[in-house]
Amino acid sequence: MCKVLFIVGGFVLANIFYVHAQSDTTHQDLSSLNKQAKGYLLTPAQKLVASSGEDLLTGGNAKNSQTVISGYGEATYQHDFKYKNSTINLARAVLFVGHQFNKRISFFSELEVENDKVEGGGTKGEVGMEQAYLKFTLNPRQYIVAGLFLPRIGITNENHLPVNFYGTERPLVEQLIIPTTWREIGIGLYGQTATLPLAYSVALVSGLNSENFTHGTGFAGGQSDGQLATGDNLALTASLRAFAGDFQFQVSGYMGGTTGIGAYQADSLGLKSGMFGNPLYLGEADIQYNNAGFSAKALGTYVSLPNASDINSAFGSNVSKAMYGAYAELAYDLLHNSGSKHQLVAFGRYENLDMNNKIPQNGIDDPTLKQWHIIAGLNYFPIPNIVIKADVRFTHTGPQNESLIINPPSVMQPYQRNNQFLNIGLGYAF
Repeated sequence: MCKVLFIVGGFVLANIFYVHAQSDTTHQDLSSLNKQAKGYLLTPAQKLVASSGEDLLTGGNAKNSQTVISGYGEATYQHDFKYKNSTINLARAVLFVGHQFNKRISFFSELEVENDKVEGGGTKGEVGMEQAYLKFTLNPRQYIVAGLFLPRIGITNENHLPVNFYGTERPLVEQLIIPTTWREIGIGLYGQTATLPLAYSVALVSGLNSENFTHGTGFAGGQSDGQLATGDNLALTASLRAFAGDFQFQVSGYMGGTTGIGAYQADSLGLKSGMFGNPLYLGEADIQYNNAGFSAKALGTYVSLPNASDINSAFGSNVSKAMYGAYAELAYDLLHNSGSKHQLVAFGRYENLDMNNKIPQNGIDDPTLKQWHIIAGLNYFPIPNIVIKADVRFTHTGPQNESLIINPPSVMQPYQRNNQFLNIGLGYAF
């Protein structure tokens, strides 16, 4: 493993000192690759964000020594038909501040407030840096990022603005299996090939901490989000993206250690230590299509935690050994042939996931974590920067395992395996 780290580190450092003709590219997509792809995978709203930028540094819009401000946010309403309750929430408001030092070096940051506010001693909201990294442009085809950034895994993680996905909720597979938005501290190399419409990325980032894994939430609890990340383990991520006509294909992967404590503590708990101790593996593949008002996407992902039984023995967290998720989505702009500058996009999405796919010998089965969801609705864009959303989600899960109910409340409603939700949302990006 150390040899792998030295090879990756040497490759990245070698590229830092390789200076060629500079260009202003973005961490989301390389402009020349987008030209090869002819913008097939972007809605008009997405094209605006890609060209003017969530960050406004895209495409050389910022001059040298210029600081820019932008942002995005969304508010939601949800009604639960079975449990007969509703919530209204300012889900997030994000402020972007970036600075273009020169044509080669720039800074990107996003400060996010979730659920409107944070109260002392409460858990109602969250304030955190979603991104804070430096970008070094090496040449027209390659750049390096260093700091807190979003690994290129899945579809939504890098494209999570509310104008960039259909439905009030982000795809559940990319919330529960791939914990979007997933950010880590590290260093990454992004680039494209000279002659083919291929883009790639490889990054070395902070690892997960299995001590914070909790049952029913996948591995999201083990993320540091840049806060006091463990230095006792690391992770490698990589992706390959290809364009072909109206299609975009991507495969991405993650391999990282989950033992976020030192060797002495790990040994006392029966855990393997080191950079890749008690590893977690994630593989993902997706495809997207866009043409003449129609768009489609599909994604599949699988997560393996081979030593889940050791983690359960150490922390009593009842984590699973494997989980998977997949979804497929179809959408059509009903105003595509009307000559209108507005968009009214009807969409439908089917999601299937199992967060308890393989259970270790010391685990307890939880059938509620095997689920499917059907979501259908409308997205209206009066201008590309604004979206108004309405959709209905139908949900089905497995039965509840009563042995997992600890200290039940005095009045507890029966578990609903089938449920329906009405969602309404408002999003913006500037």
